[in-house]
Amino acid sequence: MNIHARPPVLIPDLSAFSTANVLWVKHWNEHLFSFAITRPPSFRFRSGEFVMLGLPTEGGKPIMRAYSIASPDYAEELEFLSIKVPDGPLTERLQTIVTGDQVYLGKKPVGTLVCDALLPGKRLFFFSTGTGLAPFLSLARDPAVYDMFEEVVLVHCVRRVSDLAYHDELAGQLADDPLVADQAQEQFHYIPTVTREDFRTTGRIGALIEDGRLFLPPVTGEAALNPETDRIMMCGSMAMIRDLGAMLESQGFIEGSNSNPGQYVIERAFVD
Repeated sequence: MNIHARPPVLIPDLSAFSTANVLWVKHWNEHLFSFAITRPPSFRFRSGEFVMLGLPTEGGKPIMRAYSIASPDYAEELEFLSIKVPDGPLTERLQTIVTGDQVYLGKKPVGTLVCDALLPGKRLFFFSTGTGLAPFLSLARDPAVYDMFEEVVLVHCVRRVSDLAYHDELAGQLADDPLVADQAQEQFHYIPTVTREDFRTTGRIGALIEDGRLFLPPVTGEAALNPETDRIMMCGSMAMIRDLGAMLESQGFIEGSNSNPGQYVIERAFVD
């Protein structure tokens, strides 16, 4: 189960939402797609935050779900990554949107997968499974992240090779991004791993940490996670967050928040 989105809810008050137009849609495979919508001039957010999105129902009340924003905070459009849930109250309809359609957009983005929730460090690791990649797409394309950390390592674990959304862009170290391309060539590392098909890297994130594959060149520094220098963000399956969270705590990592920065963070709003 991916936790980039909370269970859908019906919202009776539309004053907390604006409407936005769909700009483009990309289907990665039969159960994964990305899309972008127009960004209202007054909409402000920090890279890594999430916001409510929705569509109207036949009764007129929109059904909403929280989605991590995949675009960085300076982008002119708002980008999202979503799964396609068969018979899902929202995604069953959301996956059929096309350019020009309208969606509801919440006015107040929030979240803890932000750099403000972390103490200063040298290496920043993004641990993601499935569509938990979304907030890290935002952060990896934010120049401020590269000013804060010497290395940025994005690990994306999926079941199948076709689930590796944004693979080519990330494998190319964001070479086409006009704002971070130069920094990313020196500081950004992408480690995709697959669990159910043959691929150059296989296994879950915990296995990569335990056997040292996570720390192979071009990643530099210690061949282990160090709470003194490493900072970690996690988003994805509850099992991954539970297991890695326990491992980090046992190694002396302390969870951070917006009000009390620490050495690792998860998005608490998505965890029940």
